[in-house]
Amino acid sequence: MKFIWMLLISAIIAGFISISAMFLIWWERKVSAHIQTRLGPMRVGWHGVLQSIADAVKLLLKENILPKGADKWVFLAAPVVAFAPAFMAYVCIPFGEAFGKTLIVQDLNIGILYILSVTSLGVLGIFMAGWGSNNKYSLLGGMRSVAQMVSYEVPVVLSIVGVLMLANSLSMVEIVHAQKGMWFIMPQFLGFFIYITAATAEVNRAPFDIPEAESEIVAGFHTEYSGMKFAMFFVAEYTNLFTISAIATTLFLGGWLGPKVFHPVIWFLIKTYGVVFLLIWARWTFPRLRVDQMMEMSWKFLVPLALVNIGITGIVVLWLY
Repeated sequence: MKFIWMLLISAIIAGFISISAMFLIWWERKVSAHIQTRLGPMRVGWHGVLQSIADAVKLLLKENILPKGADKWVFLAAPVVAFAPAFMAYVCIPFGEAFGKTLIVQDLNIGILYILSVTSLGVLGIFMAGWGSNNKYSLLGGMRSVAQMVSYEVPVVLSIVGVLMLANSLSMVEIVHAQKGMWFIMPQFLGFFIYITAATAEVNRAPFDIPEAESEIVAGFHTEYSGMKFAMFFVAEYTNLFTISAIATTLFLGGWLGPKVFHPVIWFLIKTYGVVFLLIWARWTFPRLRVDQMMEMSWKFLVPLALVNIGITGIVVLWLY
């Protein structure tokens, strides 16, 4: 019975991820279009709402190519390894409360550590894609992506330490409950800024999309991929986009907490998609950084700033308690 229940939950999460990814792809196209004073997708469905479905069908029908000289098993496993951590992170994300229970797969007492641990594994899939493709441009894109993601994991982790000190817990549910009096974005605004900036870079989104800088290295680590293998990288990117936004909502914006005008789940989704909109807005506003600028921003700016935030939070916690 427990095994069947786990399969059912997995199917629900997989369905939500697929629908959310297709929606976010369409939404980003429309938002970017309006920012640039154009219409975006309009022909497939009302305002192009079916465009993502049409793209999915197209990718299903495209031929899957294996480059000559590629490491077959590494090449084929890379999209799965890149997507699986994004899927696994949903285990500890609380979506709200209903019927007196928290809507979470498993409320681990080290929930935030679990999420940080599994999401960091996605870097292996990206490096495997670059290495297994037998393409020097793909390898270069994979190596630059690994350097970027590993570098920005440090400020991501440091940025949430202040929240954990205030909540006195690593459980995602307990962190939300600790914000009933005040959302942590108020005392931890600096931490929120560091988290949003570093998390954007960690998931390779503009203005930190150096690994996919088309003008420099063709298309980065996924140059040799086509069909559904390419689609898995694309879905993983937008799944990670929702994941980092959901984490920001849980840690800084009170999770599902809000006036009883809406259901707690609705509040959670409103806040999460609000953060997603902020990241999409940033992507189509700021120019891409150079590699040296991007790495300097992590180690010379965000990491010291995060350490300052931890020190200030520690002093406040000692003074209050």
